[in-house]
Amino acid sequence: MIKHTFRTVDPQQSELKEIHNLLLGGVTPRPIALVSTISETGVSNLAPFSFFNAFGANPPYIAFSPAYSGRDGSAKDTLTNVQQVPECVVHAVSHDIFQQMSLSSTAFEPDIDEFVKAGFTSIPSELVRPMRVAESPFHMECKVEQIIELGGTNGSGNLVLCRVVQFHVSETVFREGIIHPDRIDLIGRNSANFYTKASGDAVFALNKTSGVGVGIDALPEHIRNSTNLSGNDLGKLGQLNEIPDSSTVQQFIDEPELSDDLEYHSMLQSAINLLKTDHEHGTFQIERAAKTALAANDIEFAIKALLAIPLISSE
Repeated sequence: MIKHTFRTVDPQQSELKEIHNLLLGGVTPRPIALVSTISETGVSNLAPFSFFNAFGANPPYIAFSPAYSGRDGSAKDTLTNVQQVPECVVHAVSHDIFQQMSLSSTAFEPDIDEFVKAGFTSIPSELVRPMRVAESPFHMECKVEQIIELGGTNGSGNLVLCRVVQFHVSETVFREGIIHPDRIDLIGRNSANFYTKASGDAVFALNKTSGVGVGIDALPEHIRNSTNLSGNDLGKLGQLNEIPDSSTVQQFIDEPELSDDLEYHSMLQSAINLLKTDHEHGTFQIERAAKTALAANDIEFAIKALLAIPLISSE
């Protein structure tokens, strides 16, 4: 597994910009909340926030954090608005509106409507006063229940805790009953000017086994200490509900059901023969076969191949 060399940073002894950049680079990708609010005089406001997430479903709560200016400590219009009118609509940001989202982040004067400046279509909400962004595929009408000041000085955040009172979700984003990442096509925020497209090749599925896994600590030492297997490889093996016993592994060695169509099957056969005469290289080849099997999510094959190493070596 990877061993890191660390840089240690004390936030109390560091510049604000450095701490801000560490959070932007290390806590990623972050979902983006495109938040609409309204002033007490009725002026609409729209601004994006990537310090944002969801916190429970019963009842549904979300929170975002508009920070005070790092330069002069001034409050963003969004914060001022929710203090005066404790309601908002939080929208997801899909890839096809990310440039408009970016434009809405401009520090326009409080009397300027960002819906107009960013070219968004405003539509009425049902339960709150702020307007909704028609171009976003996912809306949450919210009541602001609490604003927690997190420092009260330049660069400090303000946690705006919101209870969702109404969802509006485009029918186009559903596939087989779930919101599919390719259909909603969201973006996330990374460090500096980098963003992530949360769809297509960037999305993968985690095929987790059911039940309680044995854990990495239950794997034999020669598997845990392998320099060829990554932490992800060991994590997959640790999800097994049980480790095959020696008789099962011996049968796997004596009567392997191998297919010429699977690369790791042919890799194992040659590796077993090699292991009988050259332990080091044979072990390496079996671990390569197991690693290839794990990539194909054939965990049972991989664990049996790895458990075969000491059995074959002792013959």
